[in-house]
Amino acid sequence: MTTAVKRRLPGADLLSKTGGLQRVTLITGLVLVAGFVLVAAFAPLLAPYGLAQNSADGVAFVPQQGPSAEHWFGTSVRSEDVFSRVLFGARTALLVIAISVTLSLLVGVPLGLLSGYLGRWVDRTLVLIMDAIYAFPSLLLAIVVSIVVAGGTSSSLGGMLSAAIAITVVYVPQYFRVVRNATVAVKTEPYVDAARVTGASTTRIMFRHILSNVTGSLPVIVTINAADAILTLAALGFLGFGIEPTQAAEWGYDLNKALNDVSNGIWWTSIFPGIAIVLVVLGMTLVGESLDETLNPLLRTRRAATSKETVDE
Repeated sequence: MTTAVKRRLPGADLLSKTGGLQRVTLITGLVLVAGFVLVAAFAPLLAPYGLAQNSADGVAFVPQQGPSAEHWFGTSVRSEDVFSRVLFGARTALLVIAISVTLSLLVGVPLGLLSGYLGRWVDRTLVLIMDAIYAFPSLLLAIVVSIVVAGGTSSSLGGMLSAAIAITVVYVPQYFRVVRNATVAVKTEPYVDAARVTGASTTRIMFRHILSNVTGSLPVIVTINAADAILTLAALGFLGFGIEPTQAAEWGYDLNKALNDVSNGIWWTSIFPGIAIVLVVLGMTLVGESLDETLNPLLRTRRAATSKETVDE
């Protein structure tokens, strides 16, 4: 494969900046995340049964049946196919992650730009609000927001939207802080002064000249927050503040219903949703850590210096 072809491949430049164990870590994380996305996208085609189906051809499934050729991951106490629940749970998790991360970016980034560039009372007010939100226990905040937003709604869209908004409120302060601090650091740079002298509007300066220079670390935060969003969603479902089980499959809820099974030696109802959570969180964490080491100039400099010292020795 020629160099020109390699450069056209998505992610080729990123992989070229890695090496050794770091490259293995990044590739492993990407494989896990890609598998998660593919399973979520094609869940209706891959799942042999519906997410809440407990019978087929007029014959009811046996509850808490062990793994078999008919039910690869066994059945739950509700007589549902665990394998199908796990697959549909991936779709629920992906949708909640996509909505929550998108909303967090749409709210946190503009507010961070506004606060960092304008300063004065706008900055003080927004910083105070974000600090108050950030100081609140994240899971408790997510529970409160979920209760307020859901308002008794049990539909699939309503449940996922309430969970996503609950997670969004938790993560907005993180994006706000990163963008605000970076904006404060670059707003006195010559290129910003030049844009201001030419008569550019405040909005144009913030979103045309500053934004592209303060979002370098956002991909890392997005991947780490996506991993944390999986855990928050699972925690909400486990505590009973998630999505109605007949409307959408959710791993945390399935783990809650499997609590009594564990003491009776029924392992399959909990082990498979638990493994799904672990693999997805692990994949996103590995990608986030690898991106941090690759995109962070300070870490790249240290790694290069260490490699040079090793060669010299």
